[in-house]
Amino acid sequence: MAYKITLKAHGGIEQFVKESLTLPAPNNNEVTIEHKAIGLNFIDIYQREGLYTLDTPITIGQEASGIITAVGDDVTDFNVGDKVVYAGHLGAYASASNVPVERITHIPEGTSFEEAASSFLRGGTASYLMHELFPLKKGQSTLIHAAAGGVGQILVQWAKSIGATVIATVGSDEKKAVVEALGADLVINYSQYDVAEKVRELCPEGVDVVYDSVGKSTFEGSLDSLKRLGMMVSFGNASGAVPPVSPLTLLEKGALFLTRPNLNSYTATREEYLTVMNRWLTTLNKGVVTLANIETFPLENVGDAHTKLANREVIGTIVLIP
Repeated sequence: MAYKITLKAHGGIEQFVKESLTLPAPNNNEVTIEHKAIGLNFIDIYQREGLYTLDTPITIGQEASGIITAVGDDVTDFNVGDKVVYAGHLGAYASASNVPVERITHIPEGTSFEEAASSFLRGGTASYLMHELFPLKKGQSTLIHAAAGGVGQILVQWAKSIGATVIATVGSDEKKAVVEALGADLVINYSQYDVAEKVRELCPEGVDVVYDSVGKSTFEGSLDSLKRLGMMVSFGNASGAVPPVSPLTLLEKGALFLTRPNLNSYTATREEYLTVMNRWLTTLNKGVVTLANIETFPLENVGDAHTKLANREVIGTIVLIP
């Protein structure tokens, strides 16, 4: 039976309800995808809790992989039976979905449904962060927070492949061992050390760029870890939203640059989307980045998966299986 997980209202995981699903035929620019794996991301938690407000009831979920079972009129680049992955389209918490073709791309041979769904949004995020937003170069230095998480592990490996000096933070010794194995030059357990002090032991002038998905709890330390004219990239709120900051603070700490980006802003057109997302799939397929610890939950147990991710108990990623 086709089904979906409906978010009845903003709040806790008790707001998730399993309901039957009847999909209409896809529109002219859509395809129907039978989901094989669904990615779980922090943005899902923000939307459930109401940090990012939505009109409810609604089916959330931003990325999934699967097989095309129907195509709308005027669709020319995709066919029934194609293996595809998408991101940036709400409604993934379901056994199937109708998805606009501008959000879809083919899965390369050798990449599994689970690998594609667990990494497409995260890999796309790493792609634009390191290539469009701040083109990281050999010889530059970066601080990467939450380095044992899905985006963090990708950023660490990709940055090292470029030839950058990589400093990473984690919240436990178990996670520290994972990130050290990925090749980071320095891994800091932020529960034990002052991050900015440890950063400047390796990079006395500070780092060129900070990629910070944690938010409130790491923001001040991130600013203090940057060199003069450094770039602070705050792209997540895992510990809560960053409080307002005065531009004078940025000036006093070295005329720093601060940005709060998201993936959709860097993939607004079909051309941008394919550039950013296919760069990631190519990098994954070449083995530049290795995915590890893909944990699976049945889709109907999505509440348990949300709880584990929200508690930051995940090393790697979670995918939901319909």
